[in-house]
Order: sequence, then C-alpha cells, then structure tokens
Amino acid sequence: MNDVRARFHEDLEHIRKQVSTIGAYIVELIPRVTDIMLSSDLQSAEEVIKGDAMIDARVLETEELILKVLALQSPVAGDLREVTSALKIIADMERSADLACNICKAARRIHGYEMDPKLRGLVQKLGDQATKEYRKAVDSFVHRDVMESAALGDIDELLDDLHRQFLQQIIESHAAQAIDLQVAVQLTLVARFYERLGDHAVNLANRVRFIEEGHLPDLHVSHRELEEEVGPATAPDSST
Repeated sequence: MNDVRARFHEDLEHIRKQVSTIGAYIVELIPRVTDIMLSSDLQSAEEVIKGDAMIDARVLETEELILKVLALQSPVAGDLREVTSALKIIADMERSADLACNICKAARRIHGYEMDPKLRGLVQKLGDQATKEYRKAVDSFVHRDVMESAALGDIDELLDDLHRQFLQQIIESHAAQAIDLQVAVQLTLVARFYERLGDHAVNLANRVRFIEEGHLPDLHVSHRELEEEVGPATAPDSST
C-alpha cells in the first residue's frame, strides 16, 4: 500500500509540474503574440501557429496521466479536487494557446495594413494586461495562493475595460477611414481573443480556490462562448 501511495504522490507531483510548465509557456506566449501583432512578423506568427502542436501534445500527455491516476488510484477529498481541477486547468490552457494562435492568424490577415497609434497602444495594453493576469493565475497555482487567485476577478475588470476601449477606437478609426472593414473585423476578433485570455486566467485562479477551499466560483467561459471565440478564426484561411 505504501508503494501505491508513493506512486500516487509521484504522479501528482508530475501533474503539477506539467501544469506549471504549460502555464509558464502561455505566460511567455502572450507578449510574444502581441509583438507579432504589432510588428506584422509573419515568420514568427507561423512559428507560433506550428508550435501549437507541441502544446496539444503536452496537454494530451498530462490528460492521459490524470485519467490513469483517477482510474488506478481513486483519489479522495483534497487529492480528488486537485486531480480533477488539473484536468480542467489544462483544458483552459490549451484553449488559451489556441487564442494566442488566433491572434497570429489575425496578424497574417491584416499584414500590410497600418494601425493608427491609438490602436497600437491599446493592443499593447491588452497584451500587457492579459500577460499580467495569466502570470498571477499561474503563480497562484504554483504557490497555492488563494488570496492572489481571489483577487484576479477584480483585476480582470481592467482587461474588460480595455476591451471596450479598443472596440470603441476600432469604430472611430473605421469611421475616419483610417482602417478598412476587413482590418476592423480582424481587430474586433483580436480584442475578443485578449478578453477571453483573461477569462481563462480567472478560471484557472478559481480552480486554485476550489483545490484549497472546496468551493468553485463561477467560471467565465461556457462551451457556447468557446465555439464563438474560436469559430471565426479557425475558418479556412486563404493565406495558408
């Protein structure tokens, strides 16, 4: 029995490391795709899009380990909350990586179009805020910091406000004929992708609260919203 428990704790620690590694990658990925969006770096955009397969493989590997632990170890109480939460967390992280790829795809679609300084500034602010929130969420998981995870919902309101500001600026820029309709549509999607990244960060933080306290606050992204957020950006792309 002791060998079984020892194996369980080894698997649990491996799951924690996998989740932390994937989360750290997302934290680094958000500012990278923001730079790609602002610089129209098509080569880097392609690298990020192709690299998404690596994240998918890492998520699948972690998911298989989680399911094995559930099937063979039958964890209970706090251990069960942690294992099942890890399954949800990696799903949020996988979707977050998809959103980052979608930002790169949008950058490809508007390649050659110049954004005015106000739009560029807001893209940078959206990227900075999304990065800040995701870093806090991942740190709260690594350190099991319930206080930090609880504060993330309020912090996310800043990203929601930036999202609204960006949409308003898109409308104004299009009305002033500073950007055409195609660019306006793509930038509107980009605004949504950043806003959803914040939602996934909040979901991650809420899972930390569930692990530690046994209470799960409301999640921010429903299955219907997920279909809406990835649907337009995953349509056939003439640039591929």
